[in-house]
Amino acid sequence: MLNIEKLRVSVGDKEVLKGVDIQVKKGEVHAIMGPNGSGKSTLAYSLMGHPLYEINSGSVLFDGEDIVDVEPHEKAQKGLFLAFQYPMEIPGLQMESFLRSAVSAVKGKEETKDVFEFHRKVLKEMRYLGIDESFANRYLNDGFSGGEKKRAEVLQMLLLEPTMAILDETDSGLDIDAIKIVAKGVNRLKDKGMSILIITHYQRILDYICPDRVSVLSGGKILKTSGPELAKELEKTGYKNFSSKKDSSDLSVGF
Repeated sequence: MLNIEKLRVSVGDKEVLKGVDIQVKKGEVHAIMGPNGSGKSTLAYSLMGHPLYEINSGSVLFDGEDIVDVEPHEKAQKGLFLAFQYPMEIPGLQMESFLRSAVSAVKGKEETKDVFEFHRKVLKEMRYLGIDESFANRYLNDGFSGGEKKRAEVLQMLLLEPTMAILDETDSGLDIDAIKIVAKGVNRLKDKGMSILIITHYQRILDYICPDRVSVLSGGKILKTSGPELAKELEKTGYKNFSSKKDSSDLSVGF
């Protein structure tokens, strides 16, 4: 589903990713773990096509197609989804209006032609994720708690039904109950064959979204890839056994 080879990415005049190789098979969960500043968010943003992240060399094949030069909205239409570490607040944009526009743009206008049917679908998914129905009329992420913002991201994912999701530290700032609810939504699509690249500092979310493979990213490079036992090892030992120096240039810049 996703094949990244020798990916090198710069932010401004600083090279952050220095030859990253990652493969994610269809229906597979691949976890990327690493210390702060290692390049994890840079990887997520560059895959989705953030304009501040410049791909210098390497290839990114998504379902067999090189998407390095593909525009972000076209990547979404092809089935790629990014859940942000820090979802943006957009005062004045009603949440359900945003969802309807997103689904229409990605899946086609027929999906939202029946306004009442789409509204019922939104409410159904909100109940599934434990989101109060009143949030459909609130402005997107405006005044939402951290957990509510992350549930809103997963709500988008459930409605868009991507073939692959990149989850950039979706567990950041969440308590255990919120993590369980987020994982519930992610796992539902995983069971339908969605591939997942999950970026995280901690092993705890991987108790609920079980990875097939785990990679350590540090200093802009993949230093080790192994099975799910690697996450448990990192939880005990930290990253001290990985020799690449911490790179403080991993910028987290939103759209």
